[in-house]
Amino acid sequence: MPFAGIAPRRAVQLMALTTLLAAYCAQLVGALKPNVPLLVAAAAGGLALDLYLQHRQPGLLSLLSRVRFDVMVRQLLRDMLILFGLLQIDGIEPLREQSALTVMLLSSYLVHFLIQGVTIMVRRDRTVPVVTRNVDVSALGLAPAPPRILARRSSHRLLYLSVPVTVGLLTTAATADALWGVLGLGISLGLSVGGALYLATWLLPAKRTADDQRVREWFAGWLQEYQPTVGLYFSGGATSAYQANMWVSTLAALDGRPLIVLRERFMVQKITATDVPIVCLPKVADLMLLEHSTLKMLLHPANSGKTSQVLRIPTIKHAFTNHGESDKLSSCNPYAKAYDEVWVAGPAARDRYQLADIGVDDRDVVEVGRPQLAPIRPYPGPPPAGGLTTVLYAPTWEGWDGNPGNTSVVLAGENIVRELLADPGVRLLYKPHPLTGSVDPRAGEANKRIQAMIAEANAAMVAEAAAGQAEGGRGAERPGPGAAAELARVQAELDGLATTSFRAGADEVERMLMQSSPEAGRAEAVQAATAAWEEAYWASLPAWEHQIITDSRPGIYACFNVADVLVSDVSSVISDYLTSEKPYAVANTSGLTEAEFKAEFPTVRAGTILGPKAKQIPAMLKAVRDPEHDTLVRARAELKEHLLGPSEPPSLVRFNAAAVALCARADARAARVDARGESDIPSQRRDAAEEMELEPEEPAGV
Repeated sequence: MPFAGIAPRRAVQLMALTTLLAAYCAQLVGALKPNVPLLVAAAAGGLALDLYLQHRQPGLLSLLSRVRFDVMVRQLLRDMLILFGLLQIDGIEPLREQSALTVMLLSSYLVHFLIQGVTIMVRRDRTVPVVTRNVDVSALGLAPAPPRILARRSSHRLLYLSVPVTVGLLTTAATADALWGVLGLGISLGLSVGGALYLATWLLPAKRTADDQRVREWFAGWLQEYQPTVGLYFSGGATSAYQANMWVSTLAALDGRPLIVLRERFMVQKITATDVPIVCLPKVADLMLLEHSTLKMLLHPANSGKTSQVLRIPTIKHAFTNHGESDKLSSCNPYAKAYDEVWVAGPAARDRYQLADIGVDDRDVVEVGRPQLAPIRPYPGPPPAGGLTTVLYAPTWEGWDGNPGNTSVVLAGENIVRELLADPGVRLLYKPHPLTGSVDPRAGEANKRIQAMIAEANAAMVAEAAAGQAEGGRGAERPGPGAAAELARVQAELDGLATTSFRAGADEVERMLMQSSPEAGRAEAVQAATAAWEEAYWASLPAWEHQIITDSRPGIYACFNVADVLVSDVSSVISDYLTSEKPYAVANTSGLTEAEFKAEFPTVRAGTILGPKAKQIPAMLKAVRDPEHDTLVRARAELKEHLLGPSEPPSLVRFNAAAVALCARADARAARVDARGESDIPSQRRDAAEEMELEPEEPAGV
């Protein structure tokens, strides 16, 4: 086996690449001999394989493009080999027929370049400086995007338009009649010219997108009309949207007029369903338009390189909320001192900042609780006697610093899962962090092995049930078809509310047009549909079956609500879970003793500490099932208040009061500036503009 020992995905790619190269070799041999059947089969097979790879293995083709063997080179090589083969075949006149075919073929490539030029012009025209969602953009007169095959998929377009060319030339090779080649080339040229002319209509006034200056003027007018007061600022990578999404519902509940400010264009569609207006301002110059708005404060759930740009705006106050709190160093980053205030859940985070001694003034730390934890239900008591104990294993990822104590997946994950699966009374929910394996390949491999263990355990229970050996009916009963039908129904309802279906060719301008002002009450409908989906989801699963949960739904809070006990690492998951006051366990893979571990990480003090071998699992399960053995009840209640603050007044009330107070600080500063007069203070606006001239701008279409 030539590909033995290679990962299946890599093996498929190597096989595809080998087949593609073999097709070129066979085509060359067929042209040299000449061998018409071989030439026809190799050329047609090569084109078919290229078309297949465009749809199924785009990653492989992108690698070929890096070594300058892109789709243009591949198709040109195929066409040249066919023309070379025609020169060797008797019955085709070289000077007249061969020359005509060559001229027409070169003309088809010239038209391809023409379409590419028009495509670039259209894409640049449809790249707007401000991208929005939940904002009425009717005043801009935006038009739907051109077909994707013309505007965005040049590789597919070239190959599809090459089909009649290849068929015509190969038919000429088989029949020695040049008319077939002329016909195929004529069809391709006609389609290409027609496509170029149709695409060019998007440059006419009726379809042309408003220019940048007009869009900026419209946006400035919208800001003046909407008059936002509180906002959320976020910049990050494709997998980091959850950091912003956890604060969206809280933002929507605040007094004032909310606004979400983003910096990356792709992030607009990754924000969860909400009625809050969303604006994306990729360039710093456009971001500075917020200085002239009524926006008074911004919440920051994460630090990023682009955060410093918005901090320049003196009219806006900034509060750092973070996207979770834990005992890790990332929860007390020195960057936090750049903000006007640092909002934390409770006294534990305040203490953490002071102990870290990173320059954050204690007067700037505000305890606001965690409003988004409201959906987490309180501890209902131990699982019923004789029933299953649901254990949620939710390890964090490996982090950027390579510390082996960050995640338990590598050193303890398999042992934890093995111990849990060994208990016939356990139902395991495994929900790994979405970034697991993104830095350390060992974490990714361990994650795969854990999932394989769980799948094997489920298969074993089914086999035991079939043999009549399963305990308590495990592996025997499954929900009826009605449960799956109900899940499908609520799934469709939720998708219809929470997402917008776009046609394949939609670009960001068309999405702006479709995602205009939301219907009244949509956010409440999404919330109700989400609750219905979660109920239907758990009802559709066998109560005995272990689950691997890697999708965005169900969320971590929904998993909290069905779990009897959590097993995790030192992360914000523990702090959030503690709002339920349910038992929990923390894996210690740091190399510290248990006493040192508890002293270093206060959030673990009310939980069971698991060593790398996870031998403490049986005792932990005994305490979960029998309250008499649960000696940490009071400790969890005390730690909850220390981490999250008091239950009264509710967190949202405290959070809103902090927002109102910070807005008042912005108003007070504005009043002082007005009282002094702008002539009495340095021109910050001019200084910022001079700095922006030195900063490189993102290329159009990014």
